[in-house]
Amino acid sequence: MPELPEVETVRRGIAPLILGRPVDQVVLRTAGLRWPFPPELNQVLVGRPFREVARRGKYLLLSNEGGCLILHLGMSGHVRVIPAHIPAGPHDHVDIVLADGNCLRLNDPRRFGALLWTEADPARHPLLANLGPEPLGEEFSGEMLFQRSRGRRVAVKNFLMDSRIVVGVGNIYASEALFQAGIRPNTPAGRIGKEGYRRLAEAVRQVLNAAIEAGGTTLRDFADEQGRPGYFSRQLAVYGRAGRPCLRCGAQIRQLRIGQRSSYFCPHCQRG
Repeated sequence: MPELPEVETVRRGIAPLILGRPVDQVVLRTAGLRWPFPPELNQVLVGRPFREVARRGKYLLLSNEGGCLILHLGMSGHVRVIPAHIPAGPHDHVDIVLADGNCLRLNDPRRFGALLWTEADPARHPLLANLGPEPLGEEFSGEMLFQRSRGRRVAVKNFLMDSRIVVGVGNIYASEALFQAGIRPNTPAGRIGKEGYRRLAEAVRQVLNAAIEAGGTTLRDFADEQGRPGYFSRQLAVYGRAGRPCLRCGAQIRQLRIGQRSSYFCPHCQRG
């Protein structure tokens, strides 16, 4: 699944290509993805330019003067800005055709994505209303993690991946941040002290920023807005490296299952 850095990479890529350009037409090639497409999309988009392309967690928010288009890429979706005359492929479900002849094309082979519309504040939409703070924002801190973890027995990796605690820290980046902070992924969240959470918050920011700068992690179905894969996977310290030597100390990277997800850690570097 595309994680926060992949979505942020796409946001930065498409924003200068669609902002200020009026929409000429919306082409829907299916009735919907995870949920039905709003029937009023042509009415609310055509003739209006997008004024802002924002991100909340893993959601893209494309706003015009009348409301906001909420876009989620699901398990394998991606969007590209390409000439509208290029023939659509079998999984190209939506074209938002712009006045300059290009279109924002949504491709989603597994159909777990979403394209929704709201005229209200998108922060109050049911999909967004209960999300925690952004990990790169001012609200996110080690102190916040420490306070919200008191009394929690859940593994710290699952705690960090809970979107109600902090939004957008998925499996790959949680594993990498915990390695940087020296904390084992199965440590109960409530057992970690303030200093541990200070290190973890700093590590989350460092890992996510590095991934964004590198263009996102190379996943099987992910490509950036121009069709190139991301390259952060070349920098991964523990994720997917079970049985290989730790890049820091040489110990063998181990794998375990936490909450039905594979987790990776170094038994020497991660003792917290």
